[in-house]
Amino acid sequence: MRMLARMSGVGLVLAALAADVLAASEIRSVRLWRAPDNTRLVFDLSGPVQHSVFTLAAPNRIVIDVSGGQMSTKLDQLSLSNTPITGIRSAQRSPNELRLVLDLSAVVTPKSFSLAPNQQYGHRLVVDLFDQESAAPSTPQAPQVTQPAAGVTPPPVVAVPGSAPAKLPVAPGAKRDIVIAIDAGHGGEDPGALGPGRKLYEKNVTLAIAKELQRQINAEKGFRGELVRTGDYFIPLRKRTEIARKKGADLFVSIHADAAPRAAAFGASVYALSERGATSETARWLADAENQSDLIGGAGNVSLDDKDRMLAGVLLDLSMTASLSSSLNVGQKVLSNMGHITPLHKRRVEQAGFMVLKSPDIPSILVETGFISNPNEAKKLSTSRHQQALARSITAGVRQFFHQNPPPGTLIAVLRDQGKITAGPREHVVTSGESLALIAQRYQVSLSSLRSANALKSDTIKVGQTLSIPATALAGQP
Repeated sequence: MRMLARMSGVGLVLAALAADVLAASEIRSVRLWRAPDNTRLVFDLSGPVQHSVFTLAAPNRIVIDVSGGQMSTKLDQLSLSNTPITGIRSAQRSPNELRLVLDLSAVVTPKSFSLAPNQQYGHRLVVDLFDQESAAPSTPQAPQVTQPAAGVTPPPVVAVPGSAPAKLPVAPGAKRDIVIAIDAGHGGEDPGALGPGRKLYEKNVTLAIAKELQRQINAEKGFRGELVRTGDYFIPLRKRTEIARKKGADLFVSIHADAAPRAAAFGASVYALSERGATSETARWLADAENQSDLIGGAGNVSLDDKDRMLAGVLLDLSMTASLSSSLNVGQKVLSNMGHITPLHKRRVEQAGFMVLKSPDIPSILVETGFISNPNEAKKLSTSRHQQALARSITAGVRQFFHQNPPPGTLIAVLRDQGKITAGPREHVVTSGESLALIAQRYQVSLSSLRSANALKSDTIKVGQTLSIPATALAGQP
């Protein structure tokens, strides 16, 4: 009887082990992306797992222990070129515990997390390896003052010890370029929307258009285009605006290709930040201690740290209002030009709370170049000819805006003052809370001349209304 009991107990143990093995999640595939300052590994899983990550030295290694995991794919097919990883090994330490070892050529800082299934992928384990060289603080540089666009209220500035915006050095007497930060939406393991047949990825279309837009912007005298994402890798949304700020951007343009449940949906759109999104972002900046140490207006010595909460809120609100007005203005010009080469989904700039638009100090627009879910538009979006046409229309809108509203200290401002650029009257798009008197004061024009320039019989104005600013404004007014 005891023997039978022991055999029965052994059977139960074996059955339990077998159940554990059956319950183990498989690593079905491994994907890798290289970004300028980090390497991302994504392990696609059949189910959730527990994991831990630690580092070893001499030689440098990263060890990933996966509880409840089993390897069911090959690791030797990954391309490790241009990464700090020289090799990846795996060993099944027990039926239900997998160890992965990353051999390294340089010291990195690892960060790992799990992701739940979404529309594109199942369970995932993500391991980011951050290059330590890029994380090291740079040598402090003397701050350079970034002037706002003409007619825009100067935004407040937060000073950060040892940091400064990445404006390129300007020789004495020279005038700087207007910097356009171009953000290709999605990237890496985030493909964005998918075209018919799942053969066309939004991330690839946006990067192609962004690169063409950069080429065309760079061909414009007095302008410089800077790519936020230069390859197929993922950048968190807030990080994108941080990159734009470090590049000294005067404008942030995010490129996307929309999708809709109905394949018949078509047309391009341009978005600016919504009033509600602006209000919530101001509150977040004030509430988040970390954000109070971020740059929010170029370089300078004004800090929110020595302001009471009410004054800080007013300064941030002024900055957000000025940026939003410029965003709506440039957005409408881009949209009008796009309407010449592609159908429009809406003829006015739409407003929404997109995360990438929530920069208090940089005018920002999001351009939906078309519906990638529409077979006809997907076919056009995949062609270089249409991508070039879209880039031309965006470039034209950006050029028109800055020829009318050149930031002081730029070559375009000098050329405009010398009469070498005929840009027509400056324009202002009315935002919530603005009055005609406030706009007249901002541009240093008389209230009567502002009424006359816009054929206004009263001081009543509407949100979204475009006002022409009379040419009597003081030259060089910020």
